[in-house]
Amino acid sequence: MIEVCPLPELPPGEVAVVKTATGRIAVFNAGGELHALDDRCSHQEAYLSDGWLEGCEVECPLHGATFDLRTGHPTGLPATDPVRVHPVQVRNGLVYVDAEPQSSEPQSREPQSREPQSREPQSREPQSREEIR
Repeated sequence: MIEVCPLPELPPGEVAVVKTATGRIAVFNAGGELHALDDRCSHQEAYLSDGWLEGCEVECPLHGATFDLRTGHPTGLPATDPVRVHPVQVRNGLVYVDAEPQSSEPQSREPQSREPQSREPQSREPQSREEIR
């Protein structure tokens, strides 16, 4: 567990950020409930901690994608992939976050393959505007 800050320094509606060996984690206080996510939008490179908090959702400042703080799942386009959530604890008045994600869905940032793609017709319709392009 990583110490984030004293609980009084993270009032409702605020966010604190900790840096780890693998990236940044944003800890949000949503109406008195603490939630932690990887501090990176799954759609494009933007810090969710710079976004807007409303209820249990955070809106990315870059393109407006929204994420559920409890699950990390996107609740609004253009994001379609979840961000990882992390366990948060308060002990002796201090906020701690676990750098190991709670969710089993890793945020994929695999580079696109440069190998030629098959030209066979696809059997599904595009799911988002991003797939249409």
